[in-house]
This record gives sequence, structure tokens and C-alpha cells, in this order.
Amino acid sequence: MSTKLTATKRENLKKSATKEIRLDGKIPAVVYGKDKETKSVAVDNVELLKTVRDEGRNAIITLDVENDSTVDVMLHEYQIDPIKDQLIHADFYVVNMSEEMDVAVTLHLEGEAQGSKAGGVLQQPLYEIQVRAKPGNIPEVITVDVTKLDIGDTLTIADLPTERSYEILDEQDITIATVVPSTTEEDLETDNDENAEPELVGSKDNKEEK
Repeated sequence: MSTKLTATKRENLKKSATKEIRLDGKIPAVVYGKDKETKSVAVDNVELLKTVRDEGRNAIITLDVENDSTVDVMLHEYQIDPIKDQLIHADFYVVNMSEEMDVAVTLHLEGEAQGSKAGGVLQQPLYEIQVRAKPGNIPEVITVDVTKLDIGDTLTIADLPTERSYEILDEQDITIATVVPSTTEEDLETDNDENAEPELVGSKDNKEEK
């Protein structure tokens, strides 16, 4: 399912014109793709942010360019002003709905692990999964249920359901989630004692005590 976004063409690419676009509540953007002519456009800042927030960063966007044909795109890259924390530029990639493409999809752990209830600590080493799929089959997020994980248990890519409309590109043995024992102050003190240097027999202090 795609969502619609309106864009206007940018003919004047000078800095002064770009500044005017931003003051008008829009951001400059480019639309490009394989064997496609690159176009300079402008889109409404608020509408784009709303689309990404509601549909996800891998959403298929039907970009309706003023006085031009509509194209199916994905938000490929964007730039944010680090000082103002505002979106200042976007790149849209034209997609072919019948061709597969490689993208990163967010990994979300769902539920409270059994091991966490027993005092363990749930760790998530991986936050994104690389997948290959047709644009219409790209998941917004990949959710993994960790409720059955006990202390010492580990989930890997190989444990994900095999019935899916996309291919996972990551290695099968990569860890998704694991529950490890918690480290207490007592454990730290024990480790310090074990790592302490042994007392040398015949040292000066020992001779004085004798």
C-alpha cells in the first residue's frame, strides 16, 4: 500500500531560491532512479515527516509532481540541520514495483523475556535486518517475540519464521537477542578477589612478620 505526497518542480536551484523554499515550509529534494532522469522538486516539510512517522521509512510513496506524471518512490536519504534539528533535504528513489531491492528493516523485540523476570538482562545486539523484497512486500518492522527466552538462551537470524514475503540477507548465525545473568556487586567483588595478585612467599613484609 502506498501513500500520496505532492511535489512541485524546482527550476531555480540557486541558494536564494532554496532558502525561500524552506521559509515557505517546504524542503528541496531530488527524485532519481535507475535509467531515470533526475528531477529537482520541493515537498511540504510537515507532510513528509507525517508520512514517514505514520508509514515508516520504507513506505512506498506515490509522488505527484506538479505538471508531471506520478512516480512510486522511497525516501532514500535525508539531511537534518544539527543545530536547528530540522529536515533540510531529501532524496527520493524511484522504485519498480515488480523488481526486488535491498533495504534495512528495523528489528523490534516484543514481550518480557522469562529470563528477565528471573533476574537476567535481555540484550539486543542487532537493531536492523537486511532484507531483499519487492517494494510492496517490504515490512515496516520485523517483530520478534522474546517472552520464552530464559537466562542463557539466544535467538539468531535462523530462528525467524521462514514463511515470509522477503529474503533475509544477514548470516543465519547472527544473534538477535540473548538473556545473560545480571552482574551484582557481590560478583564484582568476587572477580576482584580472584584477580588480586598472589602474595609472594619470602617478601619483605613476610620476613618482618616472622
